Amino acid sequence: MSRPLSIWPTALTHLKNEHPEQPVLYFSPEVLQQTARDFLAGFDGMVTYAIKSNDDRAVIENLLAAGVSGFDVASPVEIRKMRSISATVDLHYNNPVRSPAEIREAVSMGVCSYSVDGLSELAKLIDLVPPAGIEVAVRMRLPVEGAAYDFGSKFGEDPEGCVTLLKAVAAAGFIPSMTFHPGTQCADPAAWTAYIQTCADVAREAGVRLARLNVGGGFASNRGVAPDLGAIFDAIHHSVVEAFGEDAPGLVCEPGRALVAEAFTFATRVKALRECDSVFINDGIYGGFAEFMLIGMLDRVTSVRPDGTPVPGPLMERIVYGPTCDSMDRLPEPLPLPKALEEGDYLIFEGMGAYCTATVTRFNGYGDLQVITVQSAGG
Repeated sequence: MSRPLSIWPTALTHLKNEHPEQPVLYFSPEVLQQTARDFLAGFDGMVTYAIKSNDDRAVIENLLAAGVSGFDVASPVEIRKMRSISATVDLHYNNPVRSPAEIREAVSMGVCSYSVDGLSELAKLIDLVPPAGIEVAVRMRLPVEGAAYDFGSKFGEDPEGCVTLLKAVAAAGFIPSMTFHPGTQCADPAAWTAYIQTCADVAREAGVRLARLNVGGGFASNRGVAPDLGAIFDAIHHSVVEAFGEDAPGLVCEPGRALVAEAFTFATRVKALRECDSVFINDGIYGGFAEFMLIGMLDRVTSVRPDGTPVPGPLMERIVYGPTCDSMDRLPEPLPLPKALEEGDYLIFEGMGAYCTATVTRFNGYGDLQVITVQSAGG
């Protein structure tokens, strides 16, 4: 991912002056910092950032500037990246499966919190991590709906197993906590309520007071309908009070997508139009749109001419293909695009800060996404 050479007022200002041939991500630090401040003000606990969603150094530095003091890391590479930026920030290693070598490196880098979802994984931590001052969170899974896809098929222990695991964490001398993930792109407050109540039940049955409860990531971003984060924050707060009473643990959340998505706008260029009305653009599912195949389309799309003016006229459903030689390289659903669309026009996708760069490949030599910093996210 290339670094910006200058700061432009808006994305449209750059497009109509530079006419880029490569896909461009427009980054607004102002939007990112304001989103972080909204989380910090609205969530009743510690806000950490899951850097897997976008690990660009500028993103991390702007979140630190906004007041985010903890970061969720999932590998030694992410740990090293964070330590190259800050020697003191809290690092939570919540990928629950780690090799002994990965654990030893985490210890050397000062990771302060781990999650586990099995006794065999806890045994590795007991062998390699000095317990004093170290938090270990038992990760639970439930058959809860309301997300684009569920993490429970890969990670997490059922409530009955969590009782045994939580007892073992406390007996090993670690700071006992619990964590869960309601699923990607979750907008239903009831998902958090169900998890919180069950965590309280597990803690009571285990006879262990939780130091903290990590309510995970999963917070939805705007993919056509803006999620009501305030309602989710309120549900979390009231559910914790009701479920735990005076024994309420401190709270942690680890948003990735919801923090960074709105800070980036993605501009692609039309390469060709076919007589069947299909459209070829200069990026596709092997690039910034990889996640569309998993969680569906984002419908916040506008079309502009090279001079920055909107493409006029009525819309029609059009199949959109990426630039590679692979016939699978097409967006999963047709897009409503102008009939008057022309080669050289731009398609601008809003809310593309999460996973757009993290999962990009270089298949066929494509995938070089330029990043341009803009003063304002608007046109």
